[in-house]
Amino acid sequence: MKLVRYGQPGKEKPGLIDAQGQLRDLSAVIADIGPAQLGDVALAKLQRLNPDKLPLVKGKPRLGSPLQGVGKFIAIGLNYADHAAESGLPIPAEPVVFMKATSCIQGANDAVMLPKGSVKTDWEVELGVVIGTRARYVLQKDALNHVAGYCTVNDISEREYQLERGGTWDKGKGCDTFGPLGPWLVTRDEVPNPQKLGLWLEVNGQRVQQGNTKTMIFGVAKIVSYLSQFMTLLPGDVITTGTPPGVGMGRKPPQFLKAGDTMVLGVEGLGEQHQTVVPFKR
Repeated sequence: MKLVRYGQPGKEKPGLIDAQGQLRDLSAVIADIGPAQLGDVALAKLQRLNPDKLPLVKGKPRLGSPLQGVGKFIAIGLNYADHAAESGLPIPAEPVVFMKATSCIQGANDAVMLPKGSVKTDWEVELGVVIGTRARYVLQKDALNHVAGYCTVNDISEREYQLERGGTWDKGKGCDTFGPLGPWLVTRDEVPNPQKLGLWLEVNGQRVQQGNTKTMIFGVAKIVSYLSQFMTLLPGDVITTGTPPGVGMGRKPPQFLKAGDTMVLGVEGLGEQHQTVVPFKR
């Protein structure tokens, strides 16, 4: 099942994508898509619906973030060995954990705004994991049972802020518009193995990232179990799991985003994002 939220920012309605790729309205069934709709019981209720009987949404409305009410936006760094190498950093012995501000979350195709004075804004296609049920000290073998579904994430990063401004990566990770999610949330029943998903990103039509989640250092089950040892994961929390090589920082010479650039990215089975980079605006 592919769940979406569509409409103008702050006025999104819940919907789903049917087998023919058409957008269907869910607002007569649920008020929104958020933590309360992500548990197994709530998702099973939605899966029993006949999509053909739901109202068809005409046109091509904006798609917002596929879920609202995200409590924590957790990120894993250096989770592909070849990306660690291009960053000039050692392969981590344990997952590298940092946070992205929830205020950076936006729709998959919304414009990406350069921060004020930015000269090193970069791209990172990643697999996103959405928690569906509370996870605290869970075993790795049980970890995926706590996942509601998956989505495409662009973990946009300002490298100067991240690496040259006195420590903590969070500074360069949570700027406004730096967390496009979606276009949809794909429930876990449609992703039987999250470690077999291709992912890619293009800048101005040039393929710059190409990878597969099978080369992650720490897989999704390990990440969920690991994080649950340090914090309680709650329904609606989002985990973005690291990026394959090909980021702008690692290119020779380095390449960073500028106003007018376009990005197209996707994760196998989870949909594509299309973004245009715009200058800073208050």
